[in-house]
Amino acid sequence: MRLLQLGEVALLESPLALALGRAGEHRAARFASARDRDEFVAGRIALRRFAAELLAVDPSRLTPDYSCPQCGPGQDHGRPGFMLDDGPAPLVLSASRASGWMLLAGVVHPAEGLRLGVDLEAVSRVGFEGFDDVALTAGERRLIDAAPEVERDAQRARLWARKEAWLKMTGDGLRLDPAAVDVLNRPGIQDVGAVGGRPLPDGLVAALALG
Repeated sequence: MRLLQLGEVALLESPLALALGRAGEHRAARFASARDRDEFVAGRIALRRFAAELLAVDPSRLTPDYSCPQCGPGQDHGRPGFMLDDGPAPLVLSASRASGWMLLAGVVHPAEGLRLGVDLEAVSRVGFEGFDDVALTAGERRLIDAAPEVERDAQRARLWARKEAWLKMTGDGLRLDPAAVDVLNRPGIQDVGAVGGRPLPDGLVAALALG
């Protein structure tokens, strides 16, 4: 697992289209905000480099191959993956961006059927009115209500990160009502408080789902 600041990722790749893939290149061109576009590109570059390090190969040998459970392979969204030379790279990957940071996770030579999901969330994004009603189960809402008020947004963000990680792992995404997914004690999900021995930056929480 790795955590990095997207602003520190050099955007110079040769050629950039090879790092993004055709679908990723088209998606990058659709961003109205230059900052959002640069963060997207930096994230794709960082993920490719991360995958290359896990596999101990040169990044130039990896071609992006994103696949959506609903839309199929060759997408600009969905589960990240790569082709290594002429075949699928033997790894599963997940990535998440928040507040200029990116969290990456991967398993090399995974067991057949292994799935992975990771999510990074900013606590500041969940403190809006009505969040609990649309995002949390009844049991999760009781947990929030019982917490000291000063801790509630952090608790909300942790629960949301767990849900996002789980829904990425299963491939359901937000097509499944998150308020119907209880993650208080669901096996296979864990909070991530540190990466590489370093705590997450203030204001961020994360979760990992594996199964």
